[in-house]
Order: sequence, then structure tokens, then C-alpha cells
Amino acid sequence: MARISGVDLPRNKHIAISLTYIFGIGNTTAMKVCEAADVDPWTKTDHLNESEVIKIREIIERDYIVEGDLRRNVTQNIKVLMDIGCYRGLRHRRGLPVRGQRTHTNARTRKGPKRTVAGKKKA
Repeated sequence: MARISGVDLPRNKHIAISLTYIFGIGNTTAMKVCEAADVDPWTKTDHLNESEVIKIREIIERDYIVEGDLRRNVTQNIKVLMDIGCYRGLRHRRGLPVRGQRTHTNARTRKGPKRTVAGKKKA
């Protein structure tokens, strides 16, 4: 089983798809990594030999910020927004949508489950 950047890649998928399991690598980046490593993107992960896995691992470590470092950067950037008190930081702090979505209806993912208000009866 190929292990790259602390992630076990699935064996029965194409390497281009398997690389997307790494946080920070999407479809386009996975194809670029395969091209740089001279690996066919449509070979299954378990059919790669050790030298190809090492090539892919070296390219990712050298050229891309992935997994823990990337998560740390994102968290740190959000913390800076919250500390300086900008609008986006306030929205993060309150747990509301950050990018201008409506909150009168919807936004349940950010706001959490509905909280019913007591004393709201029809007379």
C-alpha cells in the first residue's frame, strides 16, 4: 500500500484519483504530479513499483504544501481574520456563513440545528 504524506492511498483506484485523498491535492494537481513523475495516471495504485511511489512522494514533498502544513496555514489565516476583527473574522467567530450567503433561511450547516423559541404560540 502506497503511503504518501501520512495518507494511505486506496489500492484499487487509479493513481490520479488516489492522490486526491491527500488534503491539498485535487484532480488537476494529481495529473500534474503524475506527469512530472512520468507515471501513467490511469495505472492502479497497487500496480506501481516502489521507485514510482518514491518519485511521486518526492515531487509532492518538494513542490506542494499538503496535509498538516496546509491545515495549519488555513487555521492560522482564519485566526488572523478573527484577531483583526474584520467582517470575515466576525462571521467565523459567530459561526455564520462567511461568503455572503443568506441566513434568513438555509445556512443550517454553519448555524447548526434549529433552536425553537419558547412562547411563540398562535392565539
